[in-house]
Amino acid sequence: MLATRALRLVGKRAISTSACLSGGHGVAKVEAYTLPHYSDRQDNPLPDIRYVQNLSPEQQSLKEKEMGSWSTLSNEEKIALYRISFKQSFAEMNSGSSDWKTVVGGIFFFLGLTGLLVFWQRKFVYGPVPHTFEPEFKAKELQRMLDMRMNPVEGLASKWDYENKEWKK
Repeated sequence: MLATRALRLVGKRAISTSACLSGGHGVAKVEAYTLPHYSDRQDNPLPDIRYVQNLSPEQQSLKEKEMGSWSTLSNEEKIALYRISFKQSFAEMNSGSSDWKTVVGGIFFFLGLTGLLVFWQRKFVYGPVPHTFEPEFKAKELQRMLDMRMNPVEGLASKWDYENKEWKK
């Protein structure tokens, strides 16, 4: 009785699954992200599938030889077996890459482009520097602020000695 119920549930599950797959419109397309894929990552040392999927005749004979004693295998054969399953070793994954050169080159390229843009703007977009930035005008402005005793508690006038006409020490 229990066995019949279990088989009946399994049968219903198989029918409902196949109906979902077909959807009444044929077989559904399998999306690429649902399939197992190979990736060399330190946090996932055992990928879902082997690196080499379609073995050559030499690799097939090597896989058959693998079933026997490993002491009969040479180091080259062991490395070849490893390369069938994995693209890189941990040492190769840990070794540095030269990607930083591309990043630094891109940064310098955009800094140079920005410098050219700023130079072009100063030359052709902005007008002449206002007269208020000239040193003579700045000196007159400072003297006027001191004469008016602007901000005498904590500001500019508090740092000027009016009796000796010089900055306080």
